[in-house]
Amino acid sequence: MLRIVKNRLLQQRVCSLARCISNASAAFTDPLQYTSGKRELPSDIDSTDTTDVLEPATGRLLCRMKNSGVTDVNRSVEIAKQSLDGEWGQMSGTERGKILLRAAQIIRDNCEDISKVEVHDTGKAIWEARADIEGCADAIEYYGGVAPTIAGEHFALPQGSFAYTIREPLGVVGGIGAWNYPFQMAAWKSGPALACGNSMVFKPSQFTPLTAVLLAEVYSEAGLPAGAFNVIQGGASTGSLLSHHPDVAKMTFTGSMATGTKIMEACAQGIKYITLELGGKSPLIIFDDCDMENAIKGTMMANFLTQGQVCSNGTRVYVQRSIYDEFVSRLVERVNNMKIGNPFSEDTHVGATISREQFDIVMKYIKNAKSQGAKFVCGGEQVTPDDPALAKGLFISPAVVTDVTDKMQIAREEVFGPVACIFPFDTQQEVIQRANNSEFGLAGGVFTKDLKRAHHVVQKIQSGNLYVNNYNIYPSQIPFGGYKKSGLGREGGISFIEYYTQQKTVYVEMNDVDCPF
Repeated sequence: MLRIVKNRLLQQRVCSLARCISNASAAFTDPLQYTSGKRELPSDIDSTDTTDVLEPATGRLLCRMKNSGVTDVNRSVEIAKQSLDGEWGQMSGTERGKILLRAAQIIRDNCEDISKVEVHDTGKAIWEARADIEGCADAIEYYGGVAPTIAGEHFALPQGSFAYTIREPLGVVGGIGAWNYPFQMAAWKSGPALACGNSMVFKPSQFTPLTAVLLAEVYSEAGLPAGAFNVIQGGASTGSLLSHHPDVAKMTFTGSMATGTKIMEACAQGIKYITLELGGKSPLIIFDDCDMENAIKGTMMANFLTQGQVCSNGTRVYVQRSIYDEFVSRLVERVNNMKIGNPFSEDTHVGATISREQFDIVMKYIKNAKSQGAKFVCGGEQVTPDDPALAKGLFISPAVVTDVTDKMQIAREEVFGPVACIFPFDTQQEVIQRANNSEFGLAGGVFTKDLKRAHHVVQKIQSGNLYVNNYNIYPSQIPFGGYKKSGLGREGGISFIEYYTQQKTVYVEMNDVDCPF
């Protein structure tokens, strides 16, 4: 059982989840839907479909989730729409900001409890989940701080006339999150939407439905009016209902390119705003003048967080030939020391793969790569931890792969598992060309002590997020998003205002109308 938390609503929800988690034979069928301020809404589950939610590390049943159907989605959108005409729609940016600041503090107060639920949901290590939740508090705090500053512009025109612009919310925003960072997805999408005065209907992944509901509890505890943030549950059919809904003004989605394409098609039919954060196959370039120790650590950060299930991962690691052998040797030594096992242990580095489906996908890529001649210097195997409780969990040892060619499937497609491919290169021009030879463009990195070279390389790499001498660091103040098929739009940073508001221009004439007729 999780420890008692400090806030009343969160206490009720976490205790309910804890009862579910601690007794798989009595897994609850709580619909896991939520309307901020009114937990009973929506309560008329119109779908008989359910999804068994399994704990990745143990394989046991966490809960049997009822999927939201047509009635549920319609009602949630209608409630969100009504909130814009009610108390929420009348609030100033300062008032909205105060609510978000309170929400951030509540998350910090309850970080440990939310993190534990996140571990049950995702299989990632507890220290990593804790860092994720703390980062979400930072993000929502940032959006809360920006909310009072959202404003238009004034333009002085000839002879005393003038014009001004107004930043207005889009309306109801639909959000769909990925399973690798479920609480973060809900926070990163709801924070900017709410800061700009929109309301939101959010659907987490069907594999990780739990912590989005905790975020709704946080918002209610912080004073968010009823209907401003709503959680629905389900898979592709529920997401399609939300994406096609005529009263949804914008969709924001994080996930696969295939699903993002379908959501984009749905939004095109309704001429909706859209933000897409899709897949990646990012390059990490290691030059021979790098700090070797930092480059090794950066490669670990770029490949093995969340069991390798990170869209921005630098899975194509290009190492200059003169240091290639030493780099691979030192990387393998470090990877072999990673502990695989119980994600609740503080010294565990690698937790469980999210699902049997994803496990099979990763192992298929590994088998295919071996058949094509790639060499797995370490890892790439199913591991069964000593703990009997983890016998049904799906664990893959982190892999370092050499003898890979750029044309191999494992070098071109997103594996979404703990697999780092290491390629030798000779010249700067060559590695830039190879790095850009991808349909994706989400992230990338460079390790070198020559900042002049670093700046030249990052200017040439076709990716939305580039790192110099680090990797996979995302402060709330900086925008995140991709080039090419890695997505559209940005999350984070002040640019969120552009993606969650629309601009109204007002011209004021101070003189007689000049008319030629």
